[in-house]
Amino acid sequence: MKLLEDKILSCGRVLPGEVLKIDSFLNHQIDVELVSQLGKEFYRRFSSYNISKILTIESSGIALAFAAAQYFKVPVVFAKKGSHKNVGNDVYYADCYSYTKGETYQITVSKAYLGEGENILIIDDFLANGAAANCLINILSQAQSNLVGIGIAVEKGFQKGGKNLRERGINLQSLAIIDSMTDSSVSFRADN
Repeated sequence: MKLLEDKILSCGRVLPGEVLKIDSFLNHQIDVELVSQLGKEFYRRFSSYNISKILTIESSGIALAFAAAQYFKVPVVFAKKGSHKNVGNDVYYADCYSYTKGETYQITVSKAYLGEGENILIIDDFLANGAAANCLINILSQAQSNLVGIGIAVEKGFQKGGKNLRERGINLQSLAIIDSMTDSSVSFRADN
């Protein structure tokens, strides 16, 4: 999606360790108009499916999921990181590794919000090695919900996450796929 690629080129920064910093518009400060357009694009790509709910992980995926849900007219469910007294004990959970934080944490979703047979679309901001996506897939499996697809704003195509998900037959739609990054440049996949 050219709009997103242009924003990455104009506002993004590459940090050591192949970290792309796009927090000025996507996951710390949010460019509302841009995120609304990303939500509309997810709707265009997945509108032929009978989506029951959108699932994401806190906190960076919430804005994108919310933007998309407005077009689908469905609820957003987000996996919470860590334990929370207000969620209770009747939860689905998975252990996730965060590359950017360098730690493993548990995510939970109340069993009340994911039902057997529901058609779920996962939306998130980033895909690198696929840890968060696989944790959410694990939770959907526990809930016996149907994974319809995964919508990602920015995929690091040079890492294994997207390739592994596609090889499993998952309908993965990434709005911008980065083929390579250096301190001074970002190159996007042309066939996206």
